[in-house]
Amino acid sequence: MSDRVYLTRDGYNRLKDELHELLHVTRAEVLEKIAEARSHGDLSENAEYDAAREQQSQTESRISDLEGKLSSATILDPKHIKTDKVYILTSVELLNLDDKKETLEYTLVSSEESDSDLGKISVRSPVGRALIGKEVGDKVTIIVPKGELHYEVKKIFVK
Repeated sequence: MSDRVYLTRDGYNRLKDELHELLHVTRAEVLEKIAEARSHGDLSENAEYDAAREQQSQTESRISDLEGKLSSATILDPKHIKTDKVYILTSVELLNLDDKKETLEYTLVSSEESDSDLGKISVRSPVGRALIGKEVGDKVTIIVPKGELHYEVKKIFVK
């Protein structure tokens, strides 16, 4: 994985904890399931064995994915983020130009840390890509599956 992964300290620690859990708990549980299924005899028609092997494959794939992300991670410190433009880790207040009353607030984060329920959107999402590099006062048209959204950047800050 050659792409840099930008994470907050919390995001990095969450991924590290997930990796630890997979390596030291989940992997052992899956191997136990495989051993149990093997003890039942004929593996050619053993759905339990097939399911355990599939779970093992998914677990190993996630371990590999996490190891790649963590090895190429750059930990960003919010104290060093500029607010002259919209960057990763900045929060942005937007005025809906179609409604004039509605304002939205998003924090731009890496895709590994996005959580729309918390207002954290990926810099790779359509909204995130449209906002990166914008300044206060800039008008933004964002193409989404439902059509076009029109916003004005009212404020850029770091939480």
